[in-house]
Amino acid sequence: MKAPRTLAWLVPCIFGASLDAATATYATLGNARLEALIEEALSRNPAIQAAAWAEAALRERVPTAGALPDPTLQLTGFARSPQTRVGPQVSGVAVSQRLPWFGKRTDSAEATTVRAEIQRELAAARRADVVHQVKVAYYELAYLDRAIAITGEQRELLEHYESLARARYSQGVSLQQAVVKLQAEITRVLNRRQELARQRVDVESRLNALRDRPAHAGIADVKLGALPRFALDQDRILAMGRDNAPEIKAAALAVDHDKVGVRLAERRYWPDLVLGATWGRIRTRDDEPGRSNPPPGNGKDTLGLTLGINIPLHRGIYDAGVREAVARRSAAEESHRLALNGVDQAVRSTGFALTTIETQIALFKNALVPQAEQALRATEEAYATGTTGVLDLLDSEELLLDVRLGLARLEADYMQALADMERAIGAPFPPRSQQ
Repeated sequence: MKAPRTLAWLVPCIFGASLDAATATYATLGNARLEALIEEALSRNPAIQAAAWAEAALRERVPTAGALPDPTLQLTGFARSPQTRVGPQVSGVAVSQRLPWFGKRTDSAEATTVRAEIQRELAAARRADVVHQVKVAYYELAYLDRAIAITGEQRELLEHYESLARARYSQGVSLQQAVVKLQAEITRVLNRRQELARQRVDVESRLNALRDRPAHAGIADVKLGALPRFALDQDRILAMGRDNAPEIKAAALAVDHDKVGVRLAERRYWPDLVLGATWGRIRTRDDEPGRSNPPPGNGKDTLGLTLGINIPLHRGIYDAGVREAVARRSAAEESHRLALNGVDQAVRSTGFALTTIETQIALFKNALVPQAEQALRATEEAYATGTTGVLDLLDSEELLLDVRLGLARLEADYMQALADMERAIGAPFPPRSQQ
């Protein structure tokens, strides 16, 4: 049977959950377009598909991990048959079954189950990575589209200034140098716009790769809506991260797995049992005494039962195995602590970034942008009356351009920081109760 192109049919069967449950760990703030891009990436991204298949493979190993080993069948034929009282033995069959010591099979199945659970959390981390990358790329496109639009508006403004300068020059009021400087500024803005367009192609290609789409597939302009406002409760967010971050869950499961590994290593001191049965085919006696006076049970086959154990003599090897298992458990415990510290650090750092960016956005909106616009209007009036030169006009225009681009950058950075926080805690952010 051919494997399906996606795992949409397989995930519910293996994990007992739908793809909707897998995609419920992110927030889109009502942005239907962003949600559609994320869902497409979750259903098509090759890295997510590979992680899900890896989990499926581990799930299939669980039944075999606790199963008995295959029995052994042994056939015996004799070149020279041994003679018994009731006749020569001509062949034999033996069957044996090894029985691991009590608890070995249970622990082995448990360890494999935990490995599958670890892979499940790693798959969740991969999904979270893809969601985060889609969001970062989407908000970067929003910035680039806004920046391209701003530079286009500035070019139109500069072209207007150039036409005024040409008119003033034709009237002998201004110097040709003013026209040349304005033309140079227009060229600079056009070059800046081309650089932004180049960056957009790179981000667009990255977003297409996340969705498993051709790199050249076009993505329409992206616009940011109103920025979300919410109460940033660091303690609550940190608790959410410790409860939901897939890296923490995987690290905790790794500790559980290695605890089972210690038990398995300790059980190696105990022998395994071997049960067996043998059957021997006996041919009737054909010698003279046997023919003249057949013994009781002449030609009767033999049947035997065996019970054996392996002898765990190499205690030094088993001691080393226990020490190795204990060391692995200790390493897993340290990795769990590291994961907790990583979430703590990410929450604090990203929380501070969000607070800082929010303050900067307010500063730009309430002060810098209005001031730059007012300065440009005042300089335009002064230039129109001839009381100031083109250099002052260009300085005011460039200041306004930088401020507008700076505000667009901060707004995109703010949304990307929200995505960073969501990735750090492994839960929708802002929380649904505050959306």
